[in-house]
Amino acid sequence: MNKIIIYDTTLRDGSQTEGVSYTVNDKVKITHKLDELGVHYIEGGWPGSNPKDKEFFEMMKAQKLQNSKLAAFGSTRRANIKPEDDANLKELIASQTPTVTIFGKSWDLHVTDVIRTTLEENLKMIRESVAFLKKNKREVFYDAEHFFDGYKNNPKYALNSILAAQAGGADCIILCDTNGGTLPEEVVKIVKDVKKKIKKPLGIHTHNDQGLAVANSLVAVNAGCTQVQGTFNGMGERCGNADLCTIMCILYAKMKKKSIPDNKIKMLMDASYYISDVSNYTLANNQPFIGHSAFAHKGGVHIDAMLKNPLAYEHIEPEIVGNHRRLLTSELAGKMPIILKAQKLNIHLDKNSPEAREIMKELQEKEHQGYQFEGADASFELFMKRRLKMYQPFYQLEGFKVFTERKPDGSVLAGATVRLKVDGHDEMATIEGHGPVEVLDRALRTALKKFYPGVADMHLSDYKVRVLDTKEGTGAKVRVLIESQDQHDSWTTVGVHENVIEASWEALVDSIEYKLLKDKK
Repeated sequence: MNKIIIYDTTLRDGSQTEGVSYTVNDKVKITHKLDELGVHYIEGGWPGSNPKDKEFFEMMKAQKLQNSKLAAFGSTRRANIKPEDDANLKELIASQTPTVTIFGKSWDLHVTDVIRTTLEENLKMIRESVAFLKKNKREVFYDAEHFFDGYKNNPKYALNSILAAQAGGADCIILCDTNGGTLPEEVVKIVKDVKKKIKKPLGIHTHNDQGLAVANSLVAVNAGCTQVQGTFNGMGERCGNADLCTIMCILYAKMKKKSIPDNKIKMLMDASYYISDVSNYTLANNQPFIGHSAFAHKGGVHIDAMLKNPLAYEHIEPEIVGNHRRLLTSELAGKMPIILKAQKLNIHLDKNSPEAREIMKELQEKEHQGYQFEGADASFELFMKRRLKMYQPFYQLEGFKVFTERKPDGSVLAGATVRLKVDGHDEMATIEGHGPVEVLDRALRTALKKFYPGVADMHLSDYKVRVLDTKEGTGAKVRVLIESQDQHDSWTTVGVHENVIEASWEALVDSIEYKLLKDKK
C-alpha cells in the first residue's frame, strides 16, 4: 500500500505545548485549514476531559468537512466497570464523530504502577472498550501508549495488549513512542516483529525527545506502518511530536509515497504559518522545507553557484512546498509566491514587471521589520491593492488618543478618542470600556457607522501579541494579529510596531477597511 494516512493531533497534542492555549474558535479555524489541505483525520480533542473540547465538538456537529474525518480522543474504560457505564466512553459517543481514537496501556509498568490494576484487567479494558465503540458504529483507532518501551521491557505483554485491541475490532492499531526514547533501528525491528503477528493496519505516533520523531515515523512507514500521527510544526508537550509538515514533504518529494493530494503539497508552507500564527507559536526560520530560511542563500560562493544551477545548493525546488528561493546578498528573490497569491485575489502581475519588483522589494522590507502575511490574508490583500492603486481610502485619520486609568478601588478604566474625516465631514467618537484595544475598535467603528452602517455587523473575535525580539526588552517590536468576523466570514490582519497600541491600531484599521472593501464588492 503506497498511500500513507495522515492523522493530525495538533488540536490535542499541539495544545499541550508550553505557552499554547487555543480558544474554541482557534480550534475551528485550524480544523478548516487542515480540511482544506486534505489531511485525512483531524483529532479535535478529548471531549470527556474539559468543557472547551466538549464545546468544540458541539460546534462541529453543525459544520461540514470536505476532505477530512473528525476524530474524538479518549481512553479505555476505567478498571472494574462496564464500558457502557464509563463517563469518558459515553462522551466519545456523544461527540458524534465518525472516528474515535482511544489509548490504553502497553507497558506493564504503567498497568501496575500508574493505573494500578491487574495485567489481565488491563487487557479486558482494552478489548471491551474497543468492542463497545465498534458496537456503536464508530471507526476505532487504538493508540498503544508507551508501546516501544513496553515491548522492550516485556514483549509478550505489549503484544497481548494490541492483540486485545485487535480482538475488540480496532480498525487501526497505532504504536506509540510516548517517551520519545526509541532509536530508529529499534523502531524498525519492533514494527517488523509486530507486523508478523497483527492482521490490522498499523500506525506510528512518535515524540521528539531525542530529535528523532520524524526519522522514527519515516522508518516505521518503510517497515510497514500505513498511518502517521503527529502535529503541524512539531508542536507538543516537552520536546514536541513528529512534525507532519516535514513528514509530508519527505513522503512526497523523497519517498514518492502519497499522503495528502499531490496538488495540496504546495499549500504546506501557507498552512504551517497559518497554524503557527493562530497558535501564537514562533516557527523557527530554519524549519525544514517551509521555514523562511529553508531556501535562503547568503554565502557569495553559494549564490554564484545558485545563479548557474539551483541544484548546486538545493535538494528540492522550493516551489514544490510553497516556499521560494531567497538570495540574501542580492536584490533577487523569488516572486512566484507573490504572483500566485495575487492571482487568488484576481490581481494579475507579470513577474518581470516593475510593479512586481517593487512589491517584492517592499514585502522583503516588511518581512525584515517583522510582518508575516501567511496568517493575515486580509492585510496582504489591502497591501497589494494599495500598492497597485486599486484601492481608495474610505476615510482619513486626523488622530487618536488612548488612556488607561487605575482607580483607588483597583478597577481599571480605558478610554479612546478617534478623529476622522469622512467625505469631507469631521467625525469624532469617544468611548470608555475595559481595555485599550476594545475602546479603540469601538471608537473607530462609532465614528464610521453613520457613513458605513456595515461596520456595526463586525466584531473582534481574537487578539494575539507576539514579541519579535526579546533581547530588546520593553523596547522590542511586537506583532499584533487581530481576527474579526461578521455574519458571513472571518478575516485576520496584522500590525507591527515598538508601541503595542500603534501595532494594534494598524491591525484594527486594516480589519475595518477590509470589511468596508468586502461590503463594497
